[in-house]
Parts: sequence; C-alpha cells; structure tokens
Amino acid sequence: MTELLERKIRLHAQHLYDQRGQAEGLALQDWVEAESQVLENSILAPLYRKTRAEGRPADEFEDSNNRIALHESHDAVHS
Repeated sequence: MTELLERKIRLHAQHLYDQRGQAEGLALQDWVEAESQVLENSILAPLYRKTRAEGRPADEFEDSNNRIALHESHDAVHS
C-alpha cells in the first residue's frame, strides 16, 4: 500500500519540478515538499512514515517483479 503513496509523491515531485521550469539541483527539496503535501491528508501516512523510519523502501511489500527502490524512483523524478 505504501508504494501507492510513494508513486503519488514521485508524481507530485515531478509536477513541482515541471512548475519550476525543470531547473536542476532541487530534487531533494521537491521530494520533501511533495512528500509533505501528499502525506498531509493520507490515512496511510503513519504506515508510510514507519516504513521509512525503519529504513525500508516504501515498496518493500510489492511483489519482486515490480520493485523499484526508493532512491531509484527519487532519482527518476528529475531524469
């Protein structure tokens, strides 16, 4: 379930990047802002935060054929 939140965060971070005219160098800022905005109203926010605090990627519960590591998905936001 948390992989859905991560996907929403990734898409929102991409939206923020696009809004800034795709200026490089602010990937982390975009990710943190998107994460904050997406989790603000999500019933799954506590679960997502718990998985992050435990150092597990949000998609750990996906089947192995569809796994995308958190850092890879974050990097993909600006590629």
